[in-house]
Amino acid sequence: MCLRFRKKPEERIMTMPGGLVLPALKATQFADIWKEFDINDNGYIDGNELNAFFYELSKRLLKKEPTAEEHASIKRTFMSAYDKSKDGRMSMNEIAKMLLPEDEEFLLLFRRTIPLDSSVTFMEIWRKYDKNRSGFIDVKELQNFISDYVTAAGAHVSSKKLKEYAKSIMKLFDRNEDKLLDLQDMARLVNCSENFLLQFQIQDGSIAARRRDFEKIFSHYDQSQTGALEGAELDGFVKDMMELIRGPLTAADLEKVKEKLISHGDNNKDGVIQRNELAVMMGVRL
Repeated sequence: MCLRFRKKPEERIMTMPGGLVLPALKATQFADIWKEFDINDNGYIDGNELNAFFYELSKRLLKKEPTAEEHASIKRTFMSAYDKSKDGRMSMNEIAKMLLPEDEEFLLLFRRTIPLDSSVTFMEIWRKYDKNRSGFIDVKELQNFISDYVTAAGAHVSSKKLKEYAKSIMKLFDRNEDKLLDLQDMARLVNCSENFLLQFQIQDGSIAARRRDFEKIFSHYDQSQTGALEGAELDGFVKDMMELIRGPLTAADLEKVKEKLISHGDNNKDGVIQRNELAVMMGVRL
């Protein structure tokens, strides 16, 4: 493994902790570095990955093979400055803050500005940008997503930068490198919140406890407060339910399960799932 910096005489430099300097990175270079060191693809660099990362960073900073003491000292200095959560590992945001100049920190924008408090919000985003309903976000749709959120943050981005940003995001989040983001790739990009249903054991407990849990669940997904789940609300519920049962699913899987849910549970055939219909499907007596 090695950190790859293509330095030109006119390139900017970044001053690091301890007065050491590095050539300023572009987002595409950061994407290459992240993918190289986040081997287990868990969104963090930790353990042996972290040691390897700081060893290569030490070589770049010192312009020589670091001694064990130099390696440990540089790792300690950087962790103290950038490991804000103090959990002994580095997230993508923390590494980006460390290596990217401010005008390249667009990767942090999405996690700062999108209040993803539920899978319903996530599915609203997915529905908005998967324009052709292909079940994937392609490069053009990703550019639209980036453009909208950069604009919402009060910034402006050129067409050239927009393409560069999209390329960088594809490198970071397109796990199978098919130049398409699937449902799980996009959820990682926007930092989708933890599955809301994880906190419940709806099949356990008394009738009263099950009814109480059901009301919390229905209220969470019925964000329009219409008394029924429809559109992104139903998508979000199905996504969380199926991921709880069998793990990550594709957009095509989600559509199939949703169609079956409506087919079997929509008793009055109005195209949505009413509160009482969902209660029956979940085995809850209201």
